Amino acid sequence: MILLEYFQTSPVFFIGTVTVLGLLVGSFLNVVIYRLPLIVEREWQDECSRINGEATAGQAEPPLGLIRPGSRCPHCSHRIGVLENIPLLSYLWLKGRCSECRTPISPRYPLIELITALLSAIVAWHFGFGLQAACALLLTWALIPLSMIDYDHQILPDAITLPFLWLGLTLSLYPVFADSHASIIGAMAGYLSLWAVYQLFRILTGKEGMGYGDFKLLAMLGAWMGWQALAVIVLLSTVVGAFFGILLMVLKGRDHQQPIPFGPYLAAAGWIALLWGEDITGSYLRWAGLSGL
Repeated sequence: MILLEYFQTSPVFFIGTVTVLGLLVGSFLNVVIYRLPLIVEREWQDECSRINGEATAGQAEPPLGLIRPGSRCPHCSHRIGVLENIPLLSYLWLKGRCSECRTPISPRYPLIELITALLSAIVAWHFGFGLQAACALLLTWALIPLSMIDYDHQILPDAITLPFLWLGLTLSLYPVFADSHASIIGAMAGYLSLWAVYQLFRILTGKEGMGYGDFKLLAMLGAWMGWQALAVIVLLSTVVGAFFGILLMVLKGRDHQQPIPFGPYLAAAGWIALLWGEDITGSYLRWAGLSGL
């Protein structure tokens, strides 16, 4: 109780605590980003094997989860101890290399930890101590692995999107960010809007422009923030996606036929809308009203 009262009376202490918590969560998110696609792939392989009457992959490989087995170096299988797994500090102490084989460790790991801590601090600063901050932190921590997994593998795992879609609908009962009416319509409109675009694009071009994971992600964001936020999310994600898509083609010579994951842009736009969506909408309406005079 004393700690909760201190969180309420000392915003700096609250933000600092959330920042440290964000570092710890970021370390776990690195595991999720690396392992969840492997788990999904094994499940797909096992399902295909069962359909074909073959031995499943799970029978030949040790079980893999998000908690167990413990983390190991992918090159020498050295078990990473507690002191080697301290967010940011261990990476600096080890000078970015495995303590056993001295193979370089990807700087993306501490970067994810740092980004998680930074975004968590922004959420704590924006909402202050309370239920909204706690829920916004959970959504933030879900959007980070979704973005990275989609960037790496072009999949948005149901293991994250569907539970958080239902969580958003549940929170609307209180309501935290949107009431039930707006949340239910937001989930429906989020899914159906991208589904309709997908079907229209497929009819006109004969190609698939996006995956069903994108539909579920927008439905999830609609459930959290209500249908009113969808226009801002779609607009922001489209603009940012087009900008980075063109940038990749110019700087890296990326083939314009090569698919670009849309999930990271939806996730970024959704996070921005969660914090500043009403301000963005209000500013646009004021600008549109003034420009029409």
